[in-house]
Amino acid sequence: MAIELVEHYTKATSEGTRLTRSPHGMLEYRRTQELLRRTLTRPPARILDVGGGTGIHAQWLAADGYDVHLVDPVPAHVETAAALPGVTAELGDARELRASDQSADVVLLFGPLYHLTEAADRSQALAEARRVLRPGGLVVAAAISRYLSLLETGTAGRLTTEMAPAVRHVIATGDYDGHVGFMPTHFHTADELRAELETTGLQDVRVYGVEGPAWPALDVAGEGEFDQLVDAALQCARIAELILRADQNVPAKAVTRPSVDSESGQRRHSSSSRNLSRDRW
Repeated sequence: MAIELVEHYTKATSEGTRLTRSPHGMLEYRRTQELLRRTLTRPPARILDVGGGTGIHAQWLAADGYDVHLVDPVPAHVETAAALPGVTAELGDARELRASDQSADVVLLFGPLYHLTEAADRSQALAEARRVLRPGGLVVAAAISRYLSLLETGTAGRLTTEMAPAVRHVIATGDYDGHVGFMPTHFHTADELRAELETTGLQDVRVYGVEGPAWPALDVAGEGEFDQLVDAALQCARIAELILRADQNVPAKAVTRPSVDSESGQRRHSSSSRNLSRDRW
């Protein structure tokens, strides 16, 4: 998987422009930024951006005053991110972080949970995120909805009889075979995502919608209509973020908070998480 991942991001696509080259990507960027700014404590704080790509989120987080360190398995991504002002970067694997125990205030996982197609690997990545968090820290983990290809192909008029079995398969199993682009990955339901986080020890899990239900229409309308339509799409996403379940269209967010043991009165390192499952790349 690591070799395939590096080859894909080196030869097949440009991660650096993913959130700027399509209406859906631009919506995702704005909503992710909005939700993070709403959730994060004010700087100073140390953010570990695991699977952070070329640093599109690390860049604005550093500009906001956070201490951001990015970890990614793709050498070209790390080289680009390391050149950003206020950002440090290293090659690494979400399942085996080099960071010390309780050394980060925030861990971002915007990639590992869908690229790691085996449940055991996702569990290990989440366990590592929790290990490196300080008490009271926040984990923000993105997942992709099993309904992504259904919504995308249905809205765009590309859901054919021939494609229907692959769409049904990913909805039923989460195993995505690349039938609408990208590479084989794992797509989540809301309940599955919640269970993975809670099994790791994260508590008070909440699921938010990020892009909301209007994102496929933005892509169909095209980039030329984005400025006219984006405000309504943003309002739609905000209204729906806690109404719609993440298995329709949303990224995933998990928060760890210190809690008080009811018997001893001592603060213990537990976790609350906010999950946002996202539909698309």
